[in-house]
Amino acid sequence: SNTGTATMAAPPTERSFDVIVVGAGIMGSCAAHAAAAWGASVLLLERFDLLHQRGSSHGESRTTRPIYTRPQYPPMVRLAHRLWDDAQRDAGYAVLTPTPHFNLGPRDDPAFLAAVANGSAIELAPSSADAPAWAEAFRVPQGWAVARSELGLGLGGVIKATKAVAMFQALAAKMGAVVRDRAEVVDVARKQAGEGGTIVVKTSSGEEFHGGKCIITVGAWATKLLKSVTGTDLPVQSVHTLVCYWKVKPGREHELTAEAGFPTFGSYGDHGFYGTPSMEYPGLIKISKSGGPPCDPDGRDWAIGTGAGGMAELVARWIDEVMPGHVDTTGGPVLCQPCMCCMTPDQDFVLDFLNGKEFGRDVVVGAGFSGHGFKMGPAVGKILAEMALDGESGTAAEAGVELSHFRIGRFEGNPKGNAKS
Repeated sequence: SNTGTATMAAPPTERSFDVIVVGAGIMGSCAAHAAAAWGASVLLLERFDLLHQRGSSHGESRTTRPIYTRPQYPPMVRLAHRLWDDAQRDAGYAVLTPTPHFNLGPRDDPAFLAAVANGSAIELAPSSADAPAWAEAFRVPQGWAVARSELGLGLGGVIKATKAVAMFQALAAKMGAVVRDRAEVVDVARKQAGEGGTIVVKTSSGEEFHGGKCIITVGAWATKLLKSVTGTDLPVQSVHTLVCYWKVKPGREHELTAEAGFPTFGSYGDHGFYGTPSMEYPGLIKISKSGGPPCDPDGRDWAIGTGAGGMAELVARWIDEVMPGHVDTTGGPVLCQPCMCCMTPDQDFVLDFLNGKEFGRDVVVGAGFSGHGFKMGPAVGKILAEMALDGESGTAAEAGVELSHFRIGRFEGNPKGNAKS
């Protein structure tokens, strides 16, 4: 063939699948893997290039932590860790580096107290004799408390994000899943009315694929796609967040690495901050602020948050207060990488059937992971695949994951969903 067409992927000759997964970020890739492992024929469609950087699943690192303010998540984290282990064993390489996890916050902060209570964490006196060596990197503000989860007890760690997505795509493909990118889904419809008819998935290039079931995991694009497909208003707001890397002070480089036992960490209070050990860029450490300003996934301002008064400046102030001896904020962060979080009003996930007359239990949605879902990707993927293929998730039930928290219907007549205040 001439070079003009040599780069085009051959379209799948087969147009019919047991399950079509729309969106190949971490959730969709894990769902495709789980469905293929179940023995289903699977098509995984991605709108952009595979492993692109325009959504919420890219980058060098994500944290995993056992500490959660809400009790519905630790069982899902534990399930996910078993599945991370299984997938790494199947792949033959690691994407998760275990670390201790360290939390700090105002002693009376309700979120901090709830996290310690739910997360098998030990509260420490800031200067206690049994404090690990790395604890001296943190200068704990007056009136604050600290807590740590140790290896083995706590499930702290750093996940290589893009590598993890690639791993699940590779494992899915090895089990026969068809993976296609540059395939933007513009419509999902029932071929004939009523349960039992095929689900027809159409792309912007006019291709049509037929599936017995469909799983929609399109991240920040969920609101637009569901609105156009079903008229459903899903209250998911994408926000633009910034991942910042800072220079470690000379002579401190080794102390802040995962090899030296440095933890992932989270800070509660007026703003949430979090960080990971120095890993991906030697001599730099990732410390960032949670959240960010609302954004449109199709019209982002890539420079937002980097200027004066922006997110990076708030992070610098936190570092100067809490880690001044170890991290240098002069001149701001060395690197900033944009990312999106897809927030629900209560910051709980949406894992549910689309229901309604048209789709019943044949179309499943995973959305609104609210900046804390990546670590649970393998659990979410398996739950979504079971919901699609079996009408319910036995794995969730066995693991003690209560799916009623994650229904779309919780927002009807109650815009805050599960949030009490």
